Amino acid sequence: MLEIENLVVSINGKTILKELSLSVGQGQIMTLFGPNGSGKTTLLKTIMGFPACKVVSGHMLFKGEDITSLGMDERGRRGIGLAFQTPPVVRGVKLKDVLSVTMGKRGVISEEKIVSDAQRLKLADFLCRDINHGFSGGEIKRSELLQLLAQNPDLLLFDEPDSGVDLENIKLIGDVINDLLGKGKVREKKKKSGLIITHAGYILEYVNPDKACIMIEGSIRCIGNPRDILKEIQQHGYEECVRCLSSK
Repeated sequence: MLEIENLVVSINGKTILKELSLSVGQGQIMTLFGPNGSGKTTLLKTIMGFPACKVVSGHMLFKGEDITSLGMDERGRRGIGLAFQTPPVVRGVKLKDVLSVTMGKRGVISEEKIVSDAQRLKLADFLCRDINHGFSGGEIKRSELLQLLAQNPDLLLFDEPDSGVDLENIKLIGDVINDLLGKGKVREKKKKSGLIITHAGYILEYVNPDKACIMIEGSIRCIGNPRDILKEIQQHGYEECVRCLSSK
């Protein structure tokens, strides 16, 4: 689904990602751990094609196509979707309108589905409100998921879906992420893939990733079992990861 090779990315002249390589297979869910400032969000924004993230070298393949030079809109049309950690407030645009337009781009126009998805995410009363205006942290996270449901992408990028929300919201968010990624289907029949950034690991109580990796100073350093890696982080912190890597 996604293949990244030797990616170097800078923002405002400062190098953030350094010779980063990563692959996510079709139907696979990967969790990305790392301390603050390690470049996790920059990686997702680079995959999505944010203009501020300048690719200095390396390339990215999505379904075998080189997307390194494509714009955000082209990547979205090809099937990449991003749920922001802190999405912006969009004044003057109703939530239901962006959902209708997004579904229409897929050739789907269903008022019933919009209402049904909004009810599931407890956002039925928010459809006629400006996007994220006056929303709580949990409501904003659910709004992001509602928009992803409308887009129905093949590669889903989640930037800390478990941050700033209570336990009830995390469970609901986890359940919807599982549905988006095809939980319950055998791996060979899964069509969608996910890359989930988490700092505290709460989302792992509800979503079961296939593998996890740790990002340190702009590079992928360790890849392994998600729960084993989370346990090590919880017990020893990221400082131990840095010491371990420095000793090799």
